Parts: sequence; structure tokens; C-alpha cells
Amino acid sequence: MTPIPELIARKRDGGDLSAEEIDELILADVPDYQLAAFLMAVYFRGLSTRETFALTDAMVRSGETIDLHAALGRRVVDKHSTGGVGDKATLAVGPVVAACGVPFGKMSGRGLGHTGGTLDKLESIPGFRVELTTDEFVSQVRDIGIAVVGQTANLVPADKRLYGLRDVTATVDNVSLIAASIMSKKIASGADAIVLDVKVGDGAFMKSVADAEVLSEAMISLGRHAGRDVVCELTDMDQPLGRAVGNALEVREAVATLKGEGPDDLEALVVESCAHLLELSDLGVDLEEGRRRARAAIADGSAVEAYERWIHAQGGDPADGALPRAPFIREVFAGRDGFVHALPALPIGLAAVHLGAGRRTKDDPVDHAVGIVCRKKRGDAVEEGEVLAEIHARDEASAVEAATAVHDAYELGDDAPRAVPIVLETIGA
Repeated sequence: MTPIPELIARKRDGGDLSAEEIDELILADVPDYQLAAFLMAVYFRGLSTRETFALTDAMVRSGETIDLHAALGRRVVDKHSTGGVGDKATLAVGPVVAACGVPFGKMSGRGLGHTGGTLDKLESIPGFRVELTTDEFVSQVRDIGIAVVGQTANLVPADKRLYGLRDVTATVDNVSLIAASIMSKKIASGADAIVLDVKVGDGAFMKSVADAEVLSEAMISLGRHAGRDVVCELTDMDQPLGRAVGNALEVREAVATLKGEGPDDLEALVVESCAHLLELSDLGVDLEEGRRRARAAIADGSAVEAYERWIHAQGGDPADGALPRAPFIREVFAGRDGFVHALPALPIGLAAVHLGAGRRTKDDPVDHAVGIVCRKKRGDAVEEGEVLAEIHARDEASAVEAATAVHDAYELGDDAPRAVPIVLETIGA
């Protein structure tokens, strides 16, 4: 066995590590300070493709794995987002796919910083259980067709440890480490086919399409290495997705989308993501047929029915009236006529965090009722005095502060800006 300091030094100096040596680092009882040094070396020197495969494989083997295909006897699909502002797409994609007869099984996470977490949104539904045992998770996917749960303590524990160290050592932003973190969880949780929504822009980890392409190719390679089918959608995060930002507000918007009443950008993304998942399923349909079936499930009400079955199955109340509402709403008004030229996602996300809709640290509580509704988005015409956004707050003071931040985030101009599609590029289709 090679001494750990020697492995750190070799990576620091730009050398390669074998799969066995990476196993020593990830699976043995290595102190946090040595792992932190290793992560910093990786941050500056990177990992080769082979080393990234080995790291991901070691992380998967650090805990239990689930084989949903063996349990159900058919292909199971999953969707993951790299994190954005107002991203409630999973809440609609899962029920649509389930309504089309394809089992959807997802282990999800909580939000940190300006990016919202799917579990936080689901926990705004009274009674909803995000903590299911592995057996309960598998049974629900089999019987109901959909389950979205928190990551179990025994699933990829090495990722939890590494991510905690990356978060406090400024080593989060590394393609190999990001790819290994995401794909180790996806591989261990057992789905056969995965659509990855890779956010690009102001409110995303990946600020440019070029960076997102590099990350996407890395994750697709890791998926293929593990026998998984992976498609990456590069999607616009220069503005919030949809109109609602904040947990209960986003649940309402997801349900509206399932009824065919959601914002155009969210509906377009949901339909496209569903189409890719249906194409990768056992149904044997092409992408265009997948789009048709997704739209049909929304139009005939079966997607909403699948949503209600899912929420009931995990102990929640799917009624709109059960969702919490903020006691104070303040409107933000346009100061001039024109068009919305930009609505950067990051300041909107940060304003929602300040209201209490997100976390500054992983231990912060979340206020599920508060948030922001962006009534006007990029390209919309506005008149002086017209409502740009609504602030849903716990008290007047926080509403006033958020209203100022949101007003300042809006950029108005005289002419309509160029339209930008929600899906910028698709890789791996």
C-alpha cells in the first residue's frame, strides 16, 4: 500500500494514480486533512478520464447500490438538474413520464445557496415523506410508477464526505469532481436511463455553453462506462425557470404546468425532458412520438392524476389549499415603458434566499411559503406602473428589502431582445 502523502504529492505534481490507489484514498480510513489536500491537488491538476472513472467507481462502491431494473423487470428512468433558480421541472417531469407508463425513480437533494432543492419543494407539501427505506422506494416505483426521495445514508457515503470537504476548501468547481459526484449517485440509485439538465448562465455553476459541454461529455462518458444511457440538455439559466422562485410557489407552478397552464419555458423544458426519457425507455418510441405522448398526458389529465397518486403515496396532501402561503405580498412596479431585456437569475435567487426560501449554510431552516413570482420575464413588454414581480414574504421589512433587489435586477430597454430557447443544445441523444 502506497503511503497517502506520496499519492497526494504525485497528484500535486501532475502524475496519475491507479484505480487501486484511488480506492485507498476513497475507501480507506483517510483523515479529512489528507483528503482535503488530495482535493486541492485535483482542483489544480485535474483527473484523467481513467482516473475519473476510477473515482466514480470507488464512490459508488463506498455504499449500497440499487438495481431497479432487476427489481421491476424493466427500464427505469431518472432526471437530474445541476441546479438553478426556479427549477421545479422534476415535479412535473416525473408525473408526466409515469402517466405515459414509464417508471420514474429519483433520489434527490436539498438546496444550498441560490439553487433550490427538489426535496425542499416537496417538503412544502404537508405530510410528504422524503425519507423512505430502499425497499419502500423500490416498491413505490413498482406500484405507483414514481418515487422521489432523499438520498439514503448508505448510498454513496463517500460523496457526502467529499462534497462536505469540497464545500469548505473552495474545490467545488472542478469538472471531474462535479461529474463524479453527480454520476456516482445516479449510478448507485439504479435507473437505466438518465436525462441530465445542465444549467448554463448567470444562475448556474456552468457560466458558458463551452464549459457545460465539457461537463456533459464527462458525465455521458461516466454513464456509458457504467452501462447507463445518458442525455444532457444544456438549458438557459440566465433568467429564472418559469415565474415562481420559492418552494410552495414552485409546487403550485409545477401543478399548473401538469394542467397545461404553466409558463411557456417550463412547459417546453418538461415536454422535451419527458420526450428524451420516453425515447430511452422500453416503449420503443422516437423523440417526436415522445413529445406527442407527453403533451397528451398533460392534455387528458393523466399527468395530474399521476402527481396526486405520487403525493398521496408519500403521505402528502396534493390539494393547493394545503400548501403554505406567505402572510405578506408586495408588488414590484416598472418605472418606465419598454421591454424586459434581462432578468438575471442570480440576484433573484439570492433575494429568495434572503426571504428564507433557501439556505446560506446546510443547517439553515427553510421557510416554504416565501419567495418571488416574476410576472414579467425577458422579452415581455411592460408599461410604466405595471407589475414586474410579487414578493411573498414573512414580514413587511423583508418584503421591502427583497423588492428593492428584484426591482434592481430587472433590465428594461426600448426594443424587444432576441429570443433565447430554453434548451440551448442536446448532447448524447
